[in-house]
Amino acid sequence: MKLVVVSAGLSVPSSTRLLADRLAAAVDRNTPVDIQVIELRDLAVEIAHNFTNGFPGRGLTAALDAVTAADGLVVVTPVFSASYSGLFKSFFDVLDKDALAGKPVLIGATGGSARHSLVLEHALRPLFAYLRAVVVPTAVYAASEDWGAEGLPERIERAAGELAGLMSGLSATRPAPVEVMPVEVVPFAEQLARLGAA
Repeated sequence: MKLVVVSAGLSVPSSTRLLADRLAAAVDRNTPVDIQVIELRDLAVEIAHNFTNGFPGRGLTAALDAVTAADGLVVVTPVFSASYSGLFKSFFDVLDKDALAGKPVLIGATGGSARHSLVLEHALRPLFAYLRAVVVPTAVYAASEDWGAEGLPERIERAAGELAGLMSGLSATRPAPVEVMPVEVVPFAEQLARLGAA
């Protein structure tokens, strides 16, 4: 199975990348996966060009294809202005709208303070729900004080186990496309007229 890690960290080294790597390693301990890491920092110019000219560059195309073909995703963003970073959102804006449908995703974020931990629930989870991904129940937020403290390793392991379980279950039983039958649409005025005649 293929796990793609999308990291929106901007600095080197990056706490965002560190969290992404720990999450990916924990998933691999639960169920062996091939891991590919996408650093959005390296694609920032291509993402911007895609918005202005409508065509992804070579690196961005490869990243979009990897995300589309993945069996599961780990996505981690730093928190800026109480939400995900613009670079993170821009990447998912240029992704095909159906690319994440039914795909298991583990969401994570990093920030300087625990005050921003709800970003996972008010920003990231709705974004991936809108993209029709299957978001694991446990999301992982790491504030500066969480590194080396109790709790973070346990949250990482729990979230990784949930993603590994979904990847194993969904990769073995991908549903076949459903044929949609045409439905006769009756105008509302005609429906009301039928009710009045009865």
